[in-house]
Amino acid sequence: MIRPLALVALALPLLAAKSDPFAGLVAQPPVDCISLSNNDGPSVIDGQTILYRRGAGRVWRTGPVGACPSLAPLTTLVVEVYGGQLCRNDRFRVITPGMSIPSAYCRFDRFTPYVKAAK
Repeated sequence: MIRPLALVALALPLLAAKSDPFAGLVAQPPVDCISLSNNDGPSVIDGQTILYRRGAGRVWRTGPVGACPSLAPLTTLVVEVYGGQLCRNDRFRVITPGMSIPSAYCRFDRFTPYVKAAK
């Protein structure tokens, strides 16, 4: 029984490194808006972190301005988009799995781009 536990303990850092969305990326100065064309997302990581991805080379990290109590992994965001960009202070609502009524409005904070590190 001890050997399987030891193997799991050794494998956990490898799993954590593989799931790190910022591995190999470097933060750039925050921006107020991002283009929505060719982006995957949003991906809710936790109550303060929302990611938008463009391929493997660019990730934008944002979160809510202030508290957004319903924001959690596996929730769905209903985003109000005006034009082709998503900007700071644009509103969104959260739908919890199994529910049909969205939360109160929340607002996006600034977007921090992460890009591949120069070699």
